Amino acid sequence: MSAAEAGGVFHRARGRTLDAFPEEQEKEWKGPFYFIQGADPQFGLMKSWSTGDCDNGEDEWGQEIRLTEQAIQAINKLNPKPRFFVLCGDLIHAMPGMPWRKEQTKDLQRVLRNVDSDIPLVLVSGNHDVGNIPTPETIAEFQETWGDDYFSFWVGGVLFLVLNSQLLYDASRCPALKQAQDQWLDQQLSVAGQQKCQRAIVFQHIPLFLQSIDEEDDYFNLTKPMRKEMADKFIKAGIKAVFTGHYHRNAGGTYRNLDVVVSSAIGCQLGKDTHGVRVVVVTAEKIIHRYYSLDELSERGIEGDLMDLMKEK
Repeated sequence: MSAAEAGGVFHRARGRTLDAFPEEQEKEWKGPFYFIQGADPQFGLMKSWSTGDCDNGEDEWGQEIRLTEQAIQAINKLNPKPRFFVLCGDLIHAMPGMPWRKEQTKDLQRVLRNVDSDIPLVLVSGNHDVGNIPTPETIAEFQETWGDDYFSFWVGGVLFLVLNSQLLYDASRCPALKQAQDQWLDQQLSVAGQQKCQRAIVFQHIPLFLQSIDEEDDYFNLTKPMRKEMADKFIKAGIKAVFTGHYHRNAGGTYRNLDVVVSSAIGCQLGKDTHGVRVVVVTAEKIIHRYYSLDELSERGIEGDLMDLMKEK
């Protein structure tokens, strides 16, 4: 299903921005707020992982449908409502050109229609969405289906930057697209660096690192030269946090004053964490976040200490 066919169901990034948040209305700080970060619903992985056939076994995704529906139902009940719900990549499991991709996409779009219309969706591309080695064609398919692969938007005086981290991982088959994102990002970081925003936050799929800037290269992080280049760029511009997924476990660390937050999955767990999402509160002084299992969020909502932060002036 294309963006045009599903139009009006949820906002998609176009023209490198998100029209759910008009910039002229959102550039001023208006006090604390919160958003929900999820990652890796990845329709099709749970059966693949359980059978040990991650390349061909993704022909069932009923569990992922139920988990994503549970997440949406819990988020819709929250009061006050989050300003938005961001999904940090790997929306589905079937890679570009693989069987079941269209069916997984159709089912995820159907489930996402149930997100409260007052809670905009922010969609980030992952490696399963554009391919481990993306091409102009796979990125164009993502843009047609889900919206821009990188963009920025303002909420309450905070600048949010969404990146296509596959262009940082391996852009060998689309170098011009990486160059375009790099140039765009430099311009966006210039805005942040001139302190024209209360603070700035980045969303991407692949973490810069899982625990430490000096850790070894891995499937689940960016290479040492790339992570150091990006981290230094972010720090210079005043970026305070990078929220990511990809690892299917909770992790993260700090490099200088930059927090890298790695959130586990709504879908398949590869470690000891539970299916869940992260609640992120942004105040004038800090960014506070806490991971909730879907059961916790469904049954108890957000804890009082986080809600109290949003009452601060």
